[in-house]
Amino acid sequence: MYFNAVDKQMKKIILFSFLFLFFSSFCLGDIYYWVDKEGIKHFSNISSPEEQGIKLIKNKKINKTGDFQVLKIYDGDTIKVKGYNLTFKVRLVGIDTPETGGSSYKGQPFSYKAKNFLKKIIAGKKIILKSYGMGGYNRQLAEVFFNGENINLLLLKQGLAEVYKGQPAKGLDINLYNAAQSYAKELKTGIWSIKPSEYQSPKQWRKNHPWK
Repeated sequence: MYFNAVDKQMKKIILFSFLFLFFSSFCLGDIYYWVDKEGIKHFSNISSPEEQGIKLIKNKKINKTGDFQVLKIYDGDTIKVKGYNLTFKVRLVGIDTPETGGSSYKGQPFSYKAKNFLKKIIAGKKIILKSYGMGGYNRQLAEVFFNGENINLLLLKQGLAEVYKGQPAKGLDINLYNAAQSYAKELKTGIWSIKPSEYQSPKQWRKNHPWK
């Protein structure tokens, strides 16, 4: 009974991903670019009325293969891309993958599996971004699409990420993300194969392991 409900949710995920790609193949919408007072470059599909010198880059059709090339994979939920003569970091919106620990700490279980999984799929590839504005650390919040697949949701379905525990980005359909997480939890795959008493969310891990 539960699996039937999960299957229905996954069908919805596939349908919504297809519909997004269908409509996005016609129009991306306005892309804005500006440099703030601190000299930090910003890229967004939502302009900021507080900044001066905002430039409308263009409103154009998306190439089927995507307009942004992946330059680097930092971890399971952060990448660097280039496009429109800009190079910027992207934080995969709506998800949180296990922390690798950097040079300061030992990483969480499945942290490098998440990173390597992302590398295998999109490293060096051209992708489509659906932007949700700027996030922390001057990173663009976005859903990443490659070959018709929502990569954010794919990481959740593989059990290599959990739904982000903070405030959802405005406009993001968080129900799709919760359904993908429930699917992985039911299968006890990836991070959900860890005993509940031993599992620690990335958010809690960051709190317990402040960067030195």
